[in-house]
Amino acid sequence: MEDKENEIEENKNQDFEKEVAYLKKQWVYKSIVLFIVLACIVGVASSSLTYYFTLKRKNNKFVASTYGIKDEKTSATDAIGDITEQLSTFAEVIDEQYVGEINKKTLIEETIKGFVKGLGDDYSEYFTSDEWEEFQESVLGNYSGVGIEMMQDDTGYILVTNVFEDGPAKKAGIQQGDYIIGVNGESIHEVSSQEVSNKVRGESGTEVTLNILRNGSETLEFKLVRDNIRIYHVESKMLEDDIGYIDLLTFDSGCAKEFEEEMDSLVEQGAKKLIIDLRNNTGGDVSEALQILDLFLEKGQIEIITQSANGLRITTSSPTDRKYTMDSIVILINEYTASASEIVTGAMIDNELAKTVGIKSYGKGVMQSVYQLLDGGALKITTQEYNTPNGTKIQGVGITPNYEVELDKNSEIDNQLEKAKAVVKGEE
Repeated sequence: MEDKENEIEENKNQDFEKEVAYLKKQWVYKSIVLFIVLACIVGVASSSLTYYFTLKRKNNKFVASTYGIKDEKTSATDAIGDITEQLSTFAEVIDEQYVGEINKKTLIEETIKGFVKGLGDDYSEYFTSDEWEEFQESVLGNYSGVGIEMMQDDTGYILVTNVFEDGPAKKAGIQQGDYIIGVNGESIHEVSSQEVSNKVRGESGTEVTLNILRNGSETLEFKLVRDNIRIYHVESKMLEDDIGYIDLLTFDSGCAKEFEEEMDSLVEQGAKKLIIDLRNNTGGDVSEALQILDLFLEKGQIEIITQSANGLRITTSSPTDRKYTMDSIVILINEYTASASEIVTGAMIDNELAKTVGIKSYGKGVMQSVYQLLDGGALKITTQEYNTPNGTKIQGVGITPNYEVELDKNSEIDNQLEKAKAVVKGEE
């Protein structure tokens, strides 16, 4: 029996090693957005999800609306009959033949997950009540884990898109661009980012082991002790002369207020020019992004154009006069600049308020709505596509900066920031 168990364990290790070898062979380092976004306000819905609405915003900038699906578009309802019939057949066989125990709650949750995954949309997913609670904690900037942001890309593994300062991952040496290929020695190939996140997070003081692939060839193992993580959304400082610098890390809840407070501080210190760093900012709550735009746009200037499932187009404009008038503004972007970050960047460009430095942004031009379920779970689905104020498409395209500058990773000097300083001073 012991020999058999050793053989099984050896086979598991061989399978894992094969997957790592395959990934090394096929590995292509691609830029991708990170982090699942909250692009709307949580809506109330019954478990049948019959109430559909767009994002609400102050001053009725987004108006709640109900509407149907295009006639020519295959609806999810069409599939229910076939699914029910097949599940009934499966259930009969399982009841008659399956020797294990059945957890009804798990069976239902995993079936719903599979149904939503069948949409083939990377941004639509179902959260159980526990998963939704954890997700909300991370959005608010407080959770217990190792201090990383992550996203699954087309390798099937999890890409580390951001590593937070002072977190266990940063202290251990995990880097942005690393791939998580295993958690506690188990392969996470084709496991969703939310499921991997659930495995990585845990009670403060407990241990977790991450298996990492770096640069497509180097495999590493990090044993980390989880800790309480506090995410600071905004950091700022004065640079040379009258240049203010503000680093916006994420568009999580409350970041607009933090951004305004940091801007007030910079202005008080004499900032007349501004660099906004949106590199590695993978998005978040669209309403936070629009509130930040309100600080710079004049009343009536367009912030975003959205289109819903039935083709309804909504143009959103700033409801207030601008608070800050800067001599010049430069926005730093890179391949991890996505979603809400691209909304801000696109609006500032089209309203001729800013120039951009860096490399082309990711190109996530769709927004999700979240529907709270009666059992505490939630459904997040893609409900709108957006364009910039001039009608420029973002989805799958991204934003090409005015000044394309690759980051020199071998230099201690941030050459992209140096170029931004030159541009903001008019020395380009």
